[in-house]
Amino acid sequence: MDQSLPADPHAEIRAEVAKLCARFPGEYWRQLDRERAYPTEFVTALTEAGYLAALVPEEYGGAGLPLSGAAAILETIHAEGCNGAACHAQMYIMGTILRHGSQKQKQEYLPKIATGELRLQAFGVTEPTSGTDTTSLRTFAKREGDHYVVNGQKVWTSRAEHSDLMLLLARTTPRDQAKRRTDGLSTFIVDMRASVGHGMTIRPLRTMMNHNSTEIFFDNMVVPAENLVGEEGKGFRYILDGMNAERLLISAECIGDARWFLKKATDYARDREVFGRPIGQNQGIQFPLARAYAQMRAAELMIRDGCAKFEAGLTPGEEANMAKLLGADASWAAAEACLQTHGGFGFAEEYDVERKYRETRLYQVAPISTNLILSYIAEHVLGLPRSY
Repeated sequence: MDQSLPADPHAEIRAEVAKLCARFPGEYWRQLDRERAYPTEFVTALTEAGYLAALVPEEYGGAGLPLSGAAAILETIHAEGCNGAACHAQMYIMGTILRHGSQKQKQEYLPKIATGELRLQAFGVTEPTSGTDTTSLRTFAKREGDHYVVNGQKVWTSRAEHSDLMLLLARTTPRDQAKRRTDGLSTFIVDMRASVGHGMTIRPLRTMMNHNSTEIFFDNMVVPAENLVGEEGKGFRYILDGMNAERLLISAECIGDARWFLKKATDYARDREVFGRPIGQNQGIQFPLARAYAQMRAAELMIRDGCAKFEAGLTPGEEANMAKLLGADASWAAAEACLQTHGGFGFAEEYDVERKYRETRLYQVAPISTNLILSYIAEHVLGLPRSY
């Protein structure tokens, strides 16, 4: 009986993405980190190679890859020491337009997103007062004839300064008038080129890693009614529909980070000698790295299951959430082990460990915290009472 595993269907994509990433070595990312600058050259290269249009159907000019193909792209980007956070949102945000947008919206936006003429990188959901309690958001869009007038605020909206379009979630029915707490929220496509300075103000937020995050203020911003995605009041379910894909793709990035940390650490542990022998010979070095590797492989399998379910047209809520939990834990364990293996040199900028360490820490918190995932599993998988 043949005991070999099937070949990786995305091996060629991984190889080509790795070649592209080789053009953007550690010094490129270190310089950006110092300046808190956006990796324009890197994003342009990914766009020109067609990778950011991976999930756009071929009929709209994209590659038409399955979700697992997009996951392979993002995993490889991170495994090669780069960072997909500058552009990954485009992969999963456009799914809302693809699944729920009008034919006119698809024809108008998707081909231009595929070519890079338009960047759909901003996702306006989180607010200062509601956090992950999305149904409590306060940004309100009031219908006035052929347009909506939007007032409110968003926070932690990454890439807003480098995006042409934003997918915005706003309340269109007061919460106390909605039948259910998830009703009365609507999704809009906002043309940021026309809105900045005309009802939209973007303020950068400096953080511990170079994530190009912002807070956004809406002051009587006008959005054409034709930019409403799907039906008014059903935006929350449209957003949820794309969150499983988001979590699986972010999990793939965590796997890439873990691979980078483990390679960096094992290479160093083999070469670094203290007391006349390689430090990698010591179990105190070996065991944390081995455990992190096992965690990474377990997360990898969960991502594979989640992508398979998604591609079969099923809802991988359980798999997507567990993949995010396991992936974030695996990348953080690998980061800790890598930093500890390097000792003092792990804190030196030139080794890139401290930069990647800061970057991967984010995924314990975003785009959903590990605690909220545990609550989801407890309630929706184990059938325990809702805790919040």
